[in-house]
Amino acid sequence: MTNERTQTLAMLAETRQTLLITLRGLTDEQAGARSTVSELTLGGILRHLISGERNWTRVLLTGDGTLPEGMLDEDQYLMPADRSLAELRAEYLAVAKMTDTAFSTVDLDARVLLPQTPWSPPEPQFWSARQILLHLFRETAQHAGHADLIRESLDGASTTAQLGTPE
Repeated sequence: MTNERTQTLAMLAETRQTLLITLRGLTDEQAGARSTVSELTLGGILRHLISGERNWTRVLLTGDGTLPEGMLDEDQYLMPADRSLAELRAEYLAVAKMTDTAFSTVDLDARVLLPQTPWSPPEPQFWSARQILLHLFRETAQHAGHADLIRESLDGASTTAQLGTPE
């Protein structure tokens, strides 16, 4: 029988994999293409999730309320013109490994001081390490769903259709 940490990290890993399946076979141009009135693209989703995991892991590890550099960058939702989808995928896998390592030993009940953001209440806010991990899982699942819809509107492929295709 596995414990809560192992199960939650496994669920996060499975959700990451679902997102990466959705990106299989895409060109860089497709990864940067908008398919709705939204500015959101598949490359932008991946870049946002890279930023999110990196920044929330920093929040966890520092625990001092410091706002990680780039956490509020609005361009994190855009496919960078100077990066390929393959580069973003490799960075995502590296950041995921960093996240998994950080959460593999931390006390999930540890209280972490959150950074002050423009939308934060004025008083200090704390989350447990567990809440941060669950937030990462929720963000990844939400954006994996977005990615599936964007992919289907780009070329008719869906995550389910991609399951049998090689990476």
